[in-house]
Amino acid sequence: MSKVKLYDTTLRDGSQAEGISYSVLDKVHIVQELDKLGVHYVEGGWPGSNPKDMEFYLKMSKKRLKFTQLVAFGSTRRPYSKAGQDANLKAILKSQAKVITIFGKTWDLHIKDVLKTTLDENLNMIKDTVSFLVSKGLTVFYDAEHFFDAYNSNREYSLKCLIAAQEAGSSAVVLCDTNGGSLTSEIFKVAGEVRSEVKVMLGIHCHNDSGLAIANSIAAVEAGADMVQGTINGYGERCGNADLIPIIANLKLKLGIDCVSDEKLKQLTYVSHFVSEVSNMKQKIDQPYTGISAFAHKGGVHINAVMKNPKTYEHIQPHLVGNRRRILVSELAGKTGILIRAKNIELDLEKGDPKTKKILKLIQNLEHQGYHFEAADASFELLMKRALKKYKRFFELEGFRVVVEKQSKKKITSEAIMKLKVKNLKEHTAAEGDGPVNALDNALRKALKGFYPTLSKMHLSDFKVRVLDEKSGTAAKVRVLIQSQDESDTWSTIGVSENIIEASWQALLDSVEYKLLKDKVAT
Repeated sequence: MSKVKLYDTTLRDGSQAEGISYSVLDKVHIVQELDKLGVHYVEGGWPGSNPKDMEFYLKMSKKRLKFTQLVAFGSTRRPYSKAGQDANLKAILKSQAKVITIFGKTWDLHIKDVLKTTLDENLNMIKDTVSFLVSKGLTVFYDAEHFFDAYNSNREYSLKCLIAAQEAGSSAVVLCDTNGGSLTSEIFKVAGEVRSEVKVMLGIHCHNDSGLAIANSIAAVEAGADMVQGTINGYGERCGNADLIPIIANLKLKLGIDCVSDEKLKQLTYVSHFVSEVSNMKQKIDQPYTGISAFAHKGGVHINAVMKNPKTYEHIQPHLVGNRRRILVSELAGKTGILIRAKNIELDLEKGDPKTKKILKLIQNLEHQGYHFEAADASFELLMKRALKKYKRFFELEGFRVVVEKQSKKKITSEAIMKLKVKNLKEHTAAEGDGPVNALDNALRKALKGFYPTLSKMHLSDFKVRVLDEKSGTAAKVRVLIQSQDESDTWSTIGVSENIIEASWQALLDSVEYKLLKDKVAT
């Protein structure tokens, strides 16, 4: 098999994980990164289920993706009704998505005990829904929910559901291990048998409740599936979904299946870390292929061997997936990544340049403190330019004070008082806000707006806080990630400190300075 389609459902299935809640802008940024990675289909949500998902689809209808096709998700029509009158299906049409995934019941247990309808009516629901959407000129995929349980319970009927979708015009049928309880041998056997029964594209959608979702997805491909569904970093309800990150690497590097190009494969580590930051989830350091420990060597015997021949303790070359080898007892590693990032922002650095070594050391120290620049592109660019003395500050902070006040039966109020030096002039201003960070933002803008009018075109669009060391309690370091945007661009900045106000100020300062830098404002 030379081709396998990649189908990402991070923005729907992944968002159902505990602790994850994506804003519309979060979703836009993630789908744009998946487009760069070369994912064929990205499921953005269920437009009939909530206003936020519909807003996302309408926003994306005005944007252009170079490679990815955006997919809308929904269910078959209700029993004994008409597809054309179904509210969820009307919402799908309103979303303007051109590819639609419809899930339907396949397991007779669900049809009888949950839908409370007949097996024949369920087949009618599948046929009517798929044919209705196809008649509107849409590409339709059919997700056969609980397929492997259904197959074991009633093989003949479960296949009828797939054939019904196929005959109604579905371009793919997807076998879902919805409860995540199937063993790999069972997935391989059933997927192989189904492959001989259906003519359209065959997909696999696995959950990880038995810890086998990645293996099960790979086994289905080896049995003939030509579409794999999953989420970035395995995010999802309960124990999560199949992790698309190692799946992509395994398909490409182990099975030789051309699911992404060699160049796009190198983005895998970046995308994995980017999505974890946007999701406000701690990145697994031992995640296969893309974790920071995936190619880390600590034991003396291992280090000695791997320095002579990396194949001794590495199953692939780390750079193939955009990762790097780490020797934990030395300072070797990391320069290549810096050189690549420097080139992207038009900075000239050479591997043997002392400046490169200086920046590497600086980044290593900052990462040790808790900084992570994968999803803080603007802060990284500023860090590089500061280290290389490629620009000077637009203003200098002389000091600020933040007052948070709570009076009985009144809401908490926040005020920031700030002193700045701008173009050899002193500014002393104060502003209130909904919280201390908002007050700081308002005071900073108020002080600068007369000097830099372009700041009125930007605003903070997201604010995330993560505790880095839970064991330290209220004394723990926190990482603050701020997302900002203007009329044409979005950027992210980072701050780390034991004091949440200090961490927020660092990220806020970078956000404003990056805006002025990118607008080429004179200092």
